[in-house]
Amino acid sequence: MALKEIVEQIVVGLGYDLVEIERSAGGLLRITIDLPWTPPAVSVAVPEQFVTVEDCEKVTRQLQFALEVDAIEYKRLEVSSPGIDRPLRHQQDFERFAGQVIDVTLKAPLGAAASGQVSANRKKFRGVLERAEQLEGAGVPDLGCWQIVWRDEPEIKPGAKVSKKRPLAPLQALGFTLDELRDARLAPIVSFKGRGHSAVDGADSDTVELN
Repeated sequence: MALKEIVEQIVVGLGYDLVEIERSAGGLLRITIDLPWTPPAVSVAVPEQFVTVEDCEKVTRQLQFALEVDAIEYKRLEVSSPGIDRPLRHQQDFERFAGQVIDVTLKAPLGAAASGQVSANRKKFRGVLERAEQLEGAGVPDLGCWQIVWRDEPEIKPGAKVSKKRPLAPLQALGFTLDELRDARLAPIVSFKGRGHSAVDGADSDTVELN
């Protein structure tokens, strides 16, 4: 059985979501897990829960046994919760983090589709994730389309004074589908307000690492 299949079977079987599998130099096998997410009820506010050290330890024990049985080679196993730059890979990830600031990298530059304000060679963007507009003439949202919205504010030099009357840069929007993305992640912005705000929670992730 392939590594991804083994890891996914264990992680999902224990009631978690598999976020990422990474092999690093020195034989490190890093597994990132998260708690399952379901859309909250409109009228019910439920505090978001996070992966704990105990969760990581439970997954680590089961993975060690499964990887040994299938003779998967590694020197160190690390199981952790997502950090502040959590990758977004699936439709559910985008639904979960709508309204958050994310970084996206396109597989190909915009080219002829670029507006006059955006370079045709640009592939990397940072903005607030939003559901894209309704399909033209269909009257229903396109569940596979998203957009990010941002302002390209000019860089402010250290010590420079900024007038409160300075007009804001115009809003810009980039629409995309998941198939067009090379990479998408929560922007690593430190905030003490939690994930419910447009900046991401800055707390360090829980990690369990065993040799």
